Amino acid sequence: MSESSEINPSSVPVTAKQGGEAHGLRPWAEPAVWTERMLTALAEGVKGGVWFSLIDKVFAERTLRAAAGSVVANAGAAGVDHVSVEEFSNDLEGNVRELSKAVRGGSYQPNAIRRVFIPKPGSSEQRPLGIPTVRDRTVQGAIRYVIEPIFEKEFAEHSYGFRPGRGCKDALRQVDSLLKDGLVYVVDADLKSFFDTIPHERLLGRLRERIADERLVRLIESFLKAGIFDGVEENEPEAGAPQGAVLSPLLSNIYLNPLDHIMAKQGMAMVRYADDFVILCRSQSEAEQALQQVRQWCEAEGLKLHPIKTKIVDVRVEGFDFLGYHFATTRKGRLTRWPREKSLDKLKDTIRTKTKRTNGHSLRVIIVDVNQTLIGWFGYFKHSCASTFKPLDGWIRMRLRSVLRYRIGRKGRGRGADHQRYPNMFFANNGYFSLEVAHRMVCQSPSG
Repeated sequence: MSESSEINPSSVPVTAKQGGEAHGLRPWAEPAVWTERMLTALAEGVKGGVWFSLIDKVFAERTLRAAAGSVVANAGAAGVDHVSVEEFSNDLEGNVRELSKAVRGGSYQPNAIRRVFIPKPGSSEQRPLGIPTVRDRTVQGAIRYVIEPIFEKEFAEHSYGFRPGRGCKDALRQVDSLLKDGLVYVVDADLKSFFDTIPHERLLGRLRERIADERLVRLIESFLKAGIFDGVEENEPEAGAPQGAVLSPLLSNIYLNPLDHIMAKQGMAMVRYADDFVILCRSQSEAEQALQQVRQWCEAEGLKLHPIKTKIVDVRVEGFDFLGYHFATTRKGRLTRWPREKSLDKLKDTIRTKTKRTNGHSLRVIIVDVNQTLIGWFGYFKHSCASTFKPLDGWIRMRLRSVLRYRIGRKGRGRGADHQRYPNMFFANNGYFSLEVAHRMVCQSPSG
């Protein structure tokens, strides 16, 4: 490696280009809120870059009705008031009128958030999830419709999480492209308990940089301060924006946006999806510089990098995980990717549940159920290296053979003569979705 590459930052043209230029906002900006006049003001800029008089857009019945429609479509569990999405939608218009009146009059107060814990794939740890009530999800949705375009216009190009028209696959493609361009030193960053530690006052300060409507800011603050009910007691959070709340993804992007632009200004090739991000560099020294800048920014902004999970890797020597994939170099020196271990564990746990030996359904019914999982999983992981899929197919067919073996009074896993009794074609004829065949077809297609 040349001396200049060890000293100078990456020459990859990474800038703080904004990801939501005004002409691109129209397709997704909620028309119940964002009229042509408002979109023009957004494109041309408002005086001082600060927006006034937004609360009336939030409590407008048309905005709340649109937000309620989205909440109903997304379904989800009931909050602490035990009102389900179905019950709320049974009197949708009445509920919208009630919410509009409460927000307009300033009497609206969020309910506590129901705290539940969900398992982390491949780990004994559990992830906290906050479930607001349906009415609170509706009001949060209305707020998001109103403020998202204001901030979206300023978000950096390399931010992909929870943004309209962007997603995991876009972020993964960018990482793959940067690795192939020779940026093989990777800052693999992990923000410790990010959603639970966002400082409220600093976040509200970010909001006030663009929103001068104090009624709206205070309404958002009331959601941040809403109690957390764990089934026994209710506690008021001192920091954080609970995962599961409608506003939390947008608020997380707003809080991390300054870091995005600092990295871009420094010429660092950062790829971020919400609180999960990597910085790809040409040299070890550049990676160390990037990590030091991130660490300093986090300390100043009340966040912490995980001391163990945050590291610098040379992908030619050691791989790294990002958005469900594991990126690494093969023995022949080729950069590739495959599902990370936790992603494979999660898939296998799901398949195990669907292929218990005591499953009383017909083989075809079981295969239909298994296929539903496989088709969705393959849709995300189809860009893995080819060697990923054949072993998985073999393992799943073994599970299916074990079911059939049990039905003829034999114990144990499908093996030996079971391969002759139930060959691979037998499962294909019964409709099994082969991951290996699907991957081969994708590779042969023009768009694959």
